[in-house]
Amino acid sequence: MSKLFSKENCEVFSNPLNLNNPITVQVLGICSALAVTSQLEPAIVMGLSVTVITAFSNVIISLIRKTIPNRIRIIVQLVVVAALVTIVSQILKAFAYDVSVQLSVYVGLIITNCILMGRLEAFAMQNAPWESFLDGIGNGLGYALILVIVGFVRELLGFGTLLGFQIIPDFCYENGYMNNGMMTMPAMSLIIVGCVIWAHRSINKEDK
Repeated sequence: MSKLFSKENCEVFSNPLNLNNPITVQVLGICSALAVTSQLEPAIVMGLSVTVITAFSNVIISLIRKTIPNRIRIIVQLVVVAALVTIVSQILKAFAYDVSVQLSVYVGLIITNCILMGRLEAFAMQNAPWESFLDGIGNGLGYALILVIVGFVRELLGFGTLLGFQIIPDFCYENGYMNNGMMTMPAMSLIIVGCVIWAHRSINKEDK
């Protein structure tokens, strides 16, 4: 048990949450971070979907890594990821159809998410299943964390709500407050992500 949660394994899990975050440090997964964060709910669902797919695809590739011919390893990785994405997509359509519609084609595009493919190639192909699972969970949650931050800011300032519930009280609107319509536009997500990257790198400058 102590080996499963050794210092090295804890770092594999925790580093992507902060010091090696896939969005703020590696600058990966930016496209979906900009596309699905106009509201908090789809941002959360997208983040959890990527986390699940990254974790289990890492485990599967790690288990079969010694049997995969080098010349077709990318094809095998894509097949594994595509199968998992299809399963997640069908689950979303069955149990969270409205969110699935909001996410549109971006669930399917998880197949080409550079975070996911990067972890398969850089980590799962060289490490054991447990370490690969922790790496997948850590990178997925690190990605989800940034999506949640951006989705929180955009929905709160753009719609005055969080998860569909009104947060800004009516008296604010009665006294002249207006929702910032620019927050609902894709350009603002780029600006907010840029601000998050700047803040993260400023805070962690000494650690790096």
